[in-house]
Order: sequence, then structure tokens, then C-alpha cells
Amino acid sequence: MIRKPAVAGMFYESDEGSLKKRIEWCYQHKLGPGKQPGKLGNQRSIKGLIAPHAGYVYSGPVAACSYLELAEDGMPETVVILCPNHTGMGSGLATMTQGSWLTPLGEVEIDQEFATELVNYYPLLDDDPSAHIQEHSCEVQLPFLQEIRTDFQMVPVCMIMQDVETSRELGETIAHTAAKLGRDTVVIASTDFTHYQPQEVAQAHDEKVLQAIAKMDEVEMIQRIQEYQVTMCGYGPVTATIEASRNMGAQTASILQYATSGDTGGDKDSVVGYASAVFR
Repeated sequence: MIRKPAVAGMFYESDEGSLKKRIEWCYQHKLGPGKQPGKLGNQRSIKGLIAPHAGYVYSGPVAACSYLELAEDGMPETVVILCPNHTGMGSGLATMTQGSWLTPLGEVEIDQEFATELVNYYPLLDDDPSAHIQEHSCEVQLPFLQEIRTDFQMVPVCMIMQDVETSRELGETIAHTAAKLGRDTVVIASTDFTHYQPQEVAQAHDEKVLQAIAKMDEVEMIQRIQEYQVTMCGYGPVTATIEASRNMGAQTASILQYATSGDTGGDKDSVVGYASAVFR
């Protein structure tokens, strides 16, 4: 099965040349890292990262901050991308165990062995491609990864179930699978933060949540989301990524950048918050 792009031409450019130029724009943007990746690193200290999933013209510069860090640290064999389910399609926790995902930059193969082991180990996780067919929040991460290096495999996981217990169990399952297979793995939490609030409200509330993420404290993160009514769509993916990263040896979190759609698009009356972070 080849999963075809659902949002090419909407969230990012639909042809290879224009998409490459857009990604370069993201890296060079004043809210981005200010440079493009050069020679790939070989440290491989990063276990997880956070990246936003809006249109590249809005959130791409923030995402580029995480991907520059990853490029300079080194690309893993397998990338597990955890995303919220915006469509309501498919099961509560859904992956794909075979096939590939197509973007304008080419195909990315699914790590069949890794995905199958996840499903076999964790009964709540289903092999359900229907959850991924129209979902954008995993797809938009792939071109950034492909621009760094093409010879990696991926495992997509789409989450309707985002409670702390389930998210932690999923994170533990990912770490278990990486260890069992001896697979060099990075987990990506695809999330945006506050949705459709004035700029100053979004910044203030998201800062509270990011303080908890910086401590790798997912319980406090959830408490602050509830306390400040933060409309963060991927709190489950972030919780699972913190748990997986911790189990894979990460001890610190670094918040790299925070900005809003108001910073990139100009309208600050109703913004969406974006953040990039790495766990190592």
C-alpha cells in the first residue's frame, strides 16, 4: 500500500522544486534556526522531539528548529511519528504495519518489523490505515525528514485516545520495541498548542505548558493544560514521546523555539501556538 499525500498543495507545496524552496525558506526565516542543515552529525543523542503541524507558511520555521537539531545530531534508522487524530476516522490508536508514504520528495517506507512488534506488544494499538488516509499531522513531518536524509523508515501512530495512562503505555511500548529490535529510533510528537486565542493569551498559557515539558513532567503538563484550558491538540503524543524518550535514556528537554501564527501570518487577534523541542 502506498499512502498518497492528503495535504500536498495545501499545507505545503505539491511539486518537488517548490517544496524544497519552501523548506529552505523555513530554515532561513527569522523565526527559524537561520541556517540549513549541513553535514549530518553522528552523535545520535536525541531520543524525541516536538514539531508543529500547521501549514509551512505558518509553522514551518518553528518546525525547522527541531529538524536542524536532529540533522546536526544525526538521523536514526527509524522515526516513530505520533500525531493526534483530527478526522475522527479509524481506531483509537492506529498505526500501519506495511507499505510506504508518498510525498513530493519521494517514498518513505514503513518499518514493518517495528510496527508489527508494536501491535503485537500493545493490545490497544491497531493496524488501521484508515486513520491515516486524510490525517495531516503526521504527513507534514515527512518532507523535513526527507530533506535531511532519505534512507530512514517510519512508523506512524494516530491517537484519538490521549489519556495519560494510554499515552505512557504507548511510550513504554515504543522504547521496549526499539530496545528489543536494537533499532536506533527517534520519536516525534506532532502537535500545535493553543488554538484561536489572542496572541498574549496564547503565549502566556503555552508558556505554562512548555515549562512542564522542559522538566519532562507530563503529569504537570496535563494539569496545566486543564488549569489554563489550553487547546493543545497533541498532548497525548507529547506525553508518549516524553515517556519513550525517558525510557530510551533521555534526561533533559530543550525548548528551542515558540511562535504563533500571528508572528508568521500577522493576525494576532486569533492565533495558533507552535513550539519545537528536543529530548536527549
